[in-house]
Amino acid sequence: MIGMTPLSSIAMSAYTDLVRLLKDDALSGVEGKPTLKERGDKAYWYAARRVGTEMRFIYIGEDSDETRARIDRIEVLRATAKERQAERSRLVRLLRAEGMTPTDRATGSILSAMAAAGTFRLGGTIVGTNAFRLYEGELGVRLPLGGMANTGDIDIAQFEKLSVALQDQVDPGLAETFSALKFDPLPALDQGRTWRWAQGGSGQLVEFLTPAFGDEAIRELPALGVNAQALNYLNFLIAEPIHAAAIYRSGVLVQVPRPERYAIHKLIIADRRRDGAGSLKSAKDREQAAFLIEAMAEDRPDDLARAYATALEVGRRWREHIGNSLKRMSETKVMLESLGA
Repeated sequence: MIGMTPLSSIAMSAYTDLVRLLKDDALSGVEGKPTLKERGDKAYWYAARRVGTEMRFIYIGEDSDETRARIDRIEVLRATAKERQAERSRLVRLLRAEGMTPTDRATGSILSAMAAAGTFRLGGTIVGTNAFRLYEGELGVRLPLGGMANTGDIDIAQFEKLSVALQDQVDPGLAETFSALKFDPLPALDQGRTWRWAQGGSGQLVEFLTPAFGDEAIRELPALGVNAQALNYLNFLIAEPIHAAAIYRSGVLVQVPRPERYAIHKLIIADRRRDGAGSLKSAKDREQAAFLIEAMAEDRPDDLARAYATALEVGRRWREHIGNSLKRMSETKVMLESLGA
């Protein structure tokens, strides 16, 4: 299997602190009075402020003990913003010195601009290899250099229902954000329904995705102000996402899938790819899955076992895709099957 190089305890502690400070900043930077709204069986926090004659509600986050604790401290958080900025810069310098992989400049500038517009605050989740690259601090292991961590694409996914329910939008709009970064919309089959942007010169691509439950059509994501390609199996991947810090400038707070769900999802996608399970992309899917499963089997076996069992219980097609991938991954298969032992 792949050799694992653990991050130092200093790096692990610094990364945890950086994520915490970025979460504090995300709340302290929102102006308005915290207000709780119930939508269906869930509750969400907003910052309410008057804009002209209307009230504007800016989404803060889903109701939780952690969110409530931050809201209770909101005045203190607002008063200590400058100190946090300096501390975040120090932590990023420390993480670089400890050998943690920084986000490259091109990707970092895009993630930073999307974060500033509210993409991740509003439930946008980075998927694909750029999410894989952000698991270093979460799992405490250095990523392998080479093919499995290389990408030029940034894929952002969001639940369509959440996008509608939030009743808040990115500001500025993402089309405006991408234009400022020299991205152009790629023509779509369905005129006017843009879901991909490409940056001239760098070849960098940003794509928007959303879970499908059958028909893989183009859908609207009103909170992000874009359209998205609907894909089956994506709902499993982006359920219960987590925060992560991109090591760029003084840190960028983003959202990524849970690593155990990412690993199991890759087993499904590797077998489902239209270019065949023997393709380079499928091989990369299996490599990433194998790396994460090995990293988590030792330290977080319960999380991994739960994700594996959840996927197997969905249905026959899911079991077939996972089983077909594991036929090519004998050591990974043994690891997964031993989790319940």
